[in-house]
Amino acid sequence: MSLDMSPFERYAELAVQHFWENRGLAARRQSERGALDQGERAGVTAGHNMDGFANLFAELARANGLTGADVHVKKALVTLPGYFRPTKTWDLVVLHDGRLVAVVEFKSQVGPSFGNNFNNRAEEAIGAAADFWTAHREGAFRDPRPPFLGWLILVEDCAVSRKPGKPITLANFSAFPEFQTASYLARYNILCRKLMQERLYTGAAVVAATRGAGSEGVYPHLADGTSIRALAVSFASRIAAEAMRGSLAGQTATQKAPE
Repeated sequence: MSLDMSPFERYAELAVQHFWENRGLAARRQSERGALDQGERAGVTAGHNMDGFANLFAELARANGLTGADVHVKKALVTLPGYFRPTKTWDLVVLHDGRLVAVVEFKSQVGPSFGNNFNNRAEEAIGAAADFWTAHREGAFRDPRPPFLGWLILVEDCAVSRKPGKPITLANFSAFPEFQTASYLARYNILCRKLMQERLYTGAAVVAATRGAGSEGVYPHLADGTSIRALAVSFASRIAAEAMRGSLAGQTATQKAPE
């Protein structure tokens, strides 16, 4: 089974570029209107900053055989049932012949405040996955085969996010050693690795992008296993497998059809 990753490089660069350009545009518009939001919030409240990443994965779905699939990004069509809560709105949902094939969440984190926001992002990711897989187990998606579940976060690559953390001292217990003096970017990398290790997500990635280089679509990756390319390859593999399954099912149906 060969994969078509041809959309990846260009669409990934455009996604990072769109993120910074859209944030800057939102902040300028608020400034022209009298700017009600404070600091970095001005670039967040307009939304749609991560649309470029949704476009990337939508293109990968089409390139790898699911040309007739329903690839949804609109809010009304990416809201799925939950188990511990009634519903959860994701960012991209892929359906094929009524079957839930893939679901992906896109998040971002920009400085200067990383501490509390990292904990919030981690709790959101863990909770959303627990809710999703429990809903799947209970038959919410009408298919026993597990769909692809992906999580991606773009983090501003800056002095604050790369600064080594302080040693963690607890009164009664010890933090895991990998978190000791880890920067916030390193913590996100650890989070993504563990989300996959514990099978909470099929794939998870952290994209580090500086404002200057990021606006040109340039981004480094922290580790091969948690790179956006690794997530994209994993997603494309699941898409291609679903396309092949559909093709084989169609051939079987044709062979069994009466003459």
